[in-house]
Amino acid sequence: MVNSRSIFFIAILISLITACGTAEEETAGDNASGSDDTSSEEDTRTVEHAMGETEIEGTPEKVVTLYQGANDTAAALGVEPVGIVESWTEKPIYKYLRDDLEGTEIIGEETQPNLEAIAEMDPDVIIANKTRHEDIYEDLSAIAPTVMGEAVYKWEDTLNIMGQALNMQEEADELLASYEERIATFQEKMGEELPIEASITNFRADHARIFYMGFAGRVLEDAGFERPEGHDNTDEWGIKLSSKESIPEADAEVIFNFNSGTETEQIEETFEEWTDHPLWQELEAVENDQVHMVDEETWNAGGGVLAANLMVDDLYEIFDVEE
Repeated sequence: MVNSRSIFFIAILISLITACGTAEEETAGDNASGSDDTSSEEDTRTVEHAMGETEIEGTPEKVVTLYQGANDTAAALGVEPVGIVESWTEKPIYKYLRDDLEGTEIIGEETQPNLEAIAEMDPDVIIANKTRHEDIYEDLSAIAPTVMGEAVYKWEDTLNIMGQALNMQEEADELLASYEERIATFQEKMGEELPIEASITNFRADHARIFYMGFAGRVLEDAGFERPEGHDNTDEWGIKLSSKESIPEADAEVIFNFNSGTETEQIEETFEEWTDHPLWQELEAVENDQVHMVDEETWNAGGGVLAANLMVDDLYEIFDVEE
């Protein structure tokens, strides 16, 4: 038979156990709350970009990209944006990106995105570019956190800010490392053949151009090519050739050429007229059969890490280098 003294000690024991349990629950609750706060702080990061700093929380799910290099980079990172801008050619999306982005909603042109359509998408982040969108940065930022690339042709910058903004820095670093490894292999296989002086020409319906250190120029520089005197100007995109008398400005050991525009017949006429000219025929690259036709989409307009790698593909093929 249980006496009153035993009952007393049992009651005390139960009371202690209950109190300990309550304290543990409160402590656990405090720790859990602290953990959530820490996690929240870690999930909020500050991205530095061309227009300042932007805070982004977590991993954005709804992404809007407002220039071609950002469209390209999103595809490279395995991200399908909710909205993208229309391509310059091969409308509405460059062929090399269609497997990844076909069906994605188009929200206007790179130079004139549809702000109302973007707002309706309620994006988590907007990827824009200072070259194109500096004047509407405040409008975009009012819709969603916005980060801006420095220039449309600086694909490494685009890759970096998107890696940070999309919480995919590791993936972005891997893409850059893979590109750099391919470049190093190309240089190693080419050996003493490098450096090679290279010019980048472009024909349009009514004139010709030489591109300087934009997208293609920077990739060629990475790969070990040199640019003719004056073509290494990083402050200018290039020049329009005002007359055929300026053809010698394109002189180099090798010429990479792409044609631009939708006026196919006129472009072809301009190309034939200029390349049949005696001054063109006297260029070193022409005399040595070192003029190579390349795609505008990957050598100029694409502007992202995928396009850069497609350029490297072309270099491997043109110079018969095994990867």
